[in-house]
Amino acid sequence: MKDSSRRPPRALFDCLRGIAVLLLPVFLLSCGEAGPETPTPVSLTMEKIGGFDGAAVGAAEITAYDAASKRLFVVNGANGSVDVLDLSNPAAPAKVGSISVTEMGGSVNSVAVHDGLVALAIEASPKTSPGKVAFYNAATLQLRHSVTVGALPDMVVFTPDGSHLLVANEGEPNSYGQADSVDPEGSVSIIRVNREGTPEVMTADFKAWNSRVDELRAAGVRIYGPNATVAQDLEPEYITVSADGRTAWVTLQENNAIATVDILNARITDIRALGFKDHSLPGMGLDASDEDGGTNTNSGTPAVRIATQPVRGLYLPDGIASFSHSGQTWLITANEGDARADWPGFNEESRVRTHCDKGLDPTVFSNAANQIFDSNLGRLRITTTPNGGSSGKNAAGQCTELYAFGARSFSIWSTDIKRVHDSGDDLEQRTKALPNVKFNASNDNDTLDSRSPNKGPEPEGVVVARFGNRFLAFVGLERVGGVMVYDVSNPAAVSFVTYLNTRTGATGDRGPEGLLLIPAAQSPNGKPLLVVGNETSGTTAIFQLNFSY
Repeated sequence: MKDSSRRPPRALFDCLRGIAVLLLPVFLLSCGEAGPETPTPVSLTMEKIGGFDGAAVGAAEITAYDAASKRLFVVNGANGSVDVLDLSNPAAPAKVGSISVTEMGGSVNSVAVHDGLVALAIEASPKTSPGKVAFYNAATLQLRHSVTVGALPDMVVFTPDGSHLLVANEGEPNSYGQADSVDPEGSVSIIRVNREGTPEVMTADFKAWNSRVDELRAAGVRIYGPNATVAQDLEPEYITVSADGRTAWVTLQENNAIATVDILNARITDIRALGFKDHSLPGMGLDASDEDGGTNTNSGTPAVRIATQPVRGLYLPDGIASFSHSGQTWLITANEGDARADWPGFNEESRVRTHCDKGLDPTVFSNAANQIFDSNLGRLRITTTPNGGSSGKNAAGQCTELYAFGARSFSIWSTDIKRVHDSGDDLEQRTKALPNVKFNASNDNDTLDSRSPNKGPEPEGVVVARFGNRFLAFVGLERVGGVMVYDVSNPAAVSFVTYLNTRTGATGDRGPEGLLLIPAAQSPNGKPLLVVGNETSGTTAIFQLNFSY
């Protein structure tokens, strides 16, 4: 909405713990650009070469790297600070310092680095108050400046030239309908970086969209917080920036939409709904139950059963990345899913059998009487407000539609938010073959099928990098763990590359939150590195990408 003012053949892959091997086709894809400075790889070995244990849940979340000082900055959610690691030897990262923001009365949510300047997103206490962004010298860790931004700054990213820093101010409420309820507005802060003086803060807000709530809902944008304006309801989650630094795209996760930002004019120019995934189509299935080891029963046992279902998946992406080739920019989203269920006064999350207590509409669902059993769809967690407030029920109280949280996939979109690829059920199909982790186990247990009724593997973050003529996307799976790699050089014909999971049961690296690619030219050992912050295990994992040509 403008502001008017199927799956290819599988490649051979190896899921051995700690090392993954990929073979890339030897032919080259023409990207319609000048030839790359580096050759195109034929094969790659991805291996874990080092790591750091923060020794607490949440001790490793988002990471950022400064090439000059060879320092890795790791958000430590366990104590609200930033751990500073010496990455001179990536096989043995060592903690050399920390950045505390207690004097600012909050905790760190995100970090970004550009040319020796470290930017921290600092959540206020309470979270509904305006937050801050603080700038530090990467080598000395001295505070340079701090500025005030919106409520709950949750992510920061520099433009490619470092002239601006963008901040996703999520603006979550503390509750709905309570005596002390506060629902701050979501926004994007755009900070004009000034290394010598005080940075200038501009705000791209959503106030101009308040009068267009009906138009947004009709287009599929989920505006459904009780008594919330559009500006209050929209919650910016993650940002990616165009190569020229003029445009940004922001995921509005709970709203199932993406906003476009004019950076130089600090203006939201577009909000587009993402629609839904049809899980009834071939290749788009899911495992919808943790009790599907029986037939038409409410007392089944865990089992692996990935199948098409009469369910729609709301994309609800968390992470977003972008890349350009042939003169066109593409967006990639990690379709994690999220529900408003964390604070008093409103909870949209329910199970099918609970929400559809009058059953499923037999004119819509075939075999409706059996679908409601826990071994089928009864255990699946769905939203009770799928379309900006509707219940999805007929006059008799029977459910006419079922919308699950997340799409258990990653998707590729054009910049006008036309979907050109979805990975379908590929993530679940591949994780079911893991030798070291049970299928759809959560990040805090090793229980078979435990996440099947609730967003499955939960793709959380995604990064994309160019290697020769190839673009590789790395997708982190928050629940079952590990990183999937796909060749996205041709967005209409994506191919699987490899999957690496350095978790064993309930130990090892669990809960990947943030992914960071360090190119060979900036790497301390001259090899491209992938850094993964694992929130649940509190570990920072360093993976080396060993290409052959």
